[in-house]
Amino acid sequence: MKIWITRHGQTDLNRTRRMQGRVECPLNKKGIAQAKQSRKNIGDIRFDAVYASPLQRAQMTGSIIGGVDVSEIIVDPRLIETDFGKYEKRKYYLMGPAMTAYWVMPKLFPAPPTVETIASMKERAASFLKDLEKHSEYENVLVACHGGIMRALCGYLDDAPDGLHWERAKNCEIRVYEYKDGKHTFLKSYIPEKI
Repeated sequence: MKIWITRHGQTDLNRTRRMQGRVECPLNKKGIAQAKQSRKNIGDIRFDAVYASPLQRAQMTGSIIGGVDVSEIIVDPRLIETDFGKYEKRKYYLMGPAMTAYWVMPKLFPAPPTVETIASMKERAASFLKDLEKHSEYENVLVACHGGIMRALCGYLDDAPDGLHWERAKNCEIRVYEYKDGKHTFLKSYIPEKI
């Protein structure tokens, strides 16, 4: 099975460099164009299933890249973005030292009050992927999610000792992994050109 994981396209909150966790904010025109370009980059791949977060921006991205109607997407709450609590919609540079330190170096600094912990993110990422790996009938599956939870999903698939792949994904970046004989292998990334 090949597992294609993508971060949603740009939203206005992304554009204005604000924290965007579980707040709804749709793709903007650039985000839609990024998703269309990512679909073009991967060619005529047919996905056996497209999974997405409950948030609209991930579902729209999954629909475009996956080549399916939104109604065909399998929505899984474990793919929702990190809960940023009181930091939702704050500008990146106005988060304060506790949140900035946590989000830059989560291995050293704990989550501030109201913010989801790394342990919680890793737990739900692993739970989702372990369930996905049971679908031996899938050849290609797309997972449309968010930058925060994608770090835990990729950490699991990278078999990272700490369960994290903290390198930030670009909007509509796709990372492709293979799951075979109980092992994960990173295959490649597709990064959309600047739009």
